Amino acid sequence: MSKETGRKAVATNRKARHDYHILDTWEAGLVLMGTEVKSLREGHISLTDGFCSFSNGELWLEAVNIPEYSQGSWTNHSARRRRKLLLHREELVKIEHKVNEQGLTVVPLQVYFNEGRAKVEIALARGKKEYDKRQALREKQDNREAQREMRVRNRR
Repeated sequence: MSKETGRKAVATNRKARHDYHILDTWEAGLVLMGTEVKSLREGHISLTDGFCSFSNGELWLEAVNIPEYSQGSWTNHSARRRRKLLLHREELVKIEHKVNEQGLTVVPLQVYFNEGRAKVEIALARGKKEYDKRQALREKQDNREAQREMRVRNRR
């Protein structure tokens, strides 16, 4: 059996890009149990309420739901347990400093497999205000209408 090659996305947190201004991103490894990996390979995960927090100098992924593996037995994991994220010490110190000093938060953006290993893309983010969200939706809608008009004119 050969290992997977490339990057295979399992889940994306689209709500995070709507609710936050993304300032910086990192790729982190995940410490998982065997049944969690099997459940991920089936595509079962929910990142919508997920966030990251620091505890004793380590970064933890919290409130992410990986449902129990359907074929699992007594070895199954709990669905909403805390999962440790693996980053280099310098990256952890940098992220923790920014979170503590500037009042930012760390959110998961995407979970994927990179060459057979489960990875999570995390982002340093600042929350958007309600008017920022409306402005972003308005810009998106205006761009869509402009593209539509350009397509109609190019057909003629």
